[in-house]
Amino acid sequence: MEKKSFMKKLTGSREALLAVILVLLFVVITIISPSFLTFKSLTDMLKNNAVTMVMSLGMLCVMLVGGIDISIMSTLALTGMSIGMLLKYDHISSTFLAFVIALAIGIACGFLVGLVISRADVPPIIATMGFMYIYRAMGYLVSHNGEWASAAALGKFKDFATTKFLGMSLVIWVIIFCYAVFFVFMKWTTLGRRIYAVGSNPSAAEVSGINVKNIKLLVYTIMGLLAGLGGALQVSIYASAMPDMQQGGEMDVIAACVIGGVSMSGGRGTVLGALLGSLILATIAKALPLIPFFDQLWLNTIKGVIILVVVVVNIVLQRTADKNALKGREM
Repeated sequence: MEKKSFMKKLTGSREALLAVILVLLFVVITIISPSFLTFKSLTDMLKNNAVTMVMSLGMLCVMLVGGIDISIMSTLALTGMSIGMLLKYDHISSTFLAFVIALAIGIACGFLVGLVISRADVPPIIATMGFMYIYRAMGYLVSHNGEWASAAALGKFKDFATTKFLGMSLVIWVIIFCYAVFFVFMKWTTLGRRIYAVGSNPSAAEVSGINVKNIKLLVYTIMGLLAGLGGALQVSIYASAMPDMQQGGEMDVIAACVIGGVSMSGGRGTVLGALLGSLILATIAKALPLIPFFDQLWLNTIKGVIILVVVVVNIVLQRTADKNALKGREM
């Protein structure tokens, strides 16, 4: 009976299943390539996937209200190119100021997206598709039509990613800080609970006094903020700023959330799920080059298979949970 109870709990928790999958991935990859499970290898994996991991938190908020944002990597490119050009032409030299400017541009971009979606009632996919092209074009304009900032032009800013605190890159500490803040925000704050309420039932949320339009504006602004942070991290980690950086990367962010159990229809998803989804994608990306019989071209295929399997599992689990809930109500 105890074993059955444990299995029931395991299959009833998306996060528990994802944790098991992640552990199994680690075990299998370590058997094939023992160099994978080393401190340096794991910290490099986290640093190289920091942008996806951080921005998954913003996408979590957006998807919780039933939205989507495919303009995020264009926002990243615009913010990254902006600080890259400012550093290159010596308009600024402070790393702190560069981050502040990146965050401010990201907030402005996200606010505009949220304004169009929440006030004009434009479908999120249409609005963010339009802004995707606008912000990417603005990134090229900022770059003087294709100019880029190399490591030599970035000054001390590129050193942020290589600076260590307690043996880990500052980039990893940024990831930890973001997830800690969002865990508290989504679980124990009024705004966090309102985001869930709007995603679960917008009409009921409106009747209960929640301003649904403002919540939608908020989540897209948060997404913009994290896209701005992602732009700054991207430039620092790879020591370069280019207008086409992370093109298509928005799909990895969305995939991380979907794998993490975030519902596309809104109302369901957790910070822990987004973290586990991001880590699974990061592990796959890190592992493939270490496995002799896998080509890097397999990466997207494996991502697609995993997403489909996880989505099907999530649907089955949700239907099972709904049936159990209905049975519990029967007299």
